Amino acid sequence: QVQLVESGGGLVQAGGSLRLSCAVSGTIPGDNDMAWYRRAPGKQREFVTGITNAARTTYAPSVKGRFTISKDNAKNTAYLQMNFLQPEDTAVYYCNAGGTMDPQGRYWVGHYWGQGTQVTVSS
Repeated sequence: QVQLVESGGGLVQAGGSLRLSCAVSGTIPGDNDMAWYRRAPGKQREFVTGITNAARTTYAPSVKGRFTISKDNAKNTAYLQMNFLQPEDTAVYYCNAGGTMDPQGRYWVGHYWGQGTQVTVSS
């Protein structure tokens, strides 16, 4: 059985940093590219960033240059380093696994989701 466990959320002041982790247990067939999504209050879930096993990455324009995704394939864990956080980054952040990133950099969402971790940025 596949499980995704996220950690690292919290409360931070604007301009601060947080690092999220997503540990995957169990075996996921296929490419197992991974991604982070977020859902802000009153808004739809949106794509944040994705990464392939070969470390090819893609970012939403709103976080490019501030957020960095990485993946430790040996530990089957993905990370999201978030710098220069702003109040508009406040959301529940979800890890996704089992997806596929195509050659154009579009991430096709996978079947597996974490439980979400709250990130709150105060002004």
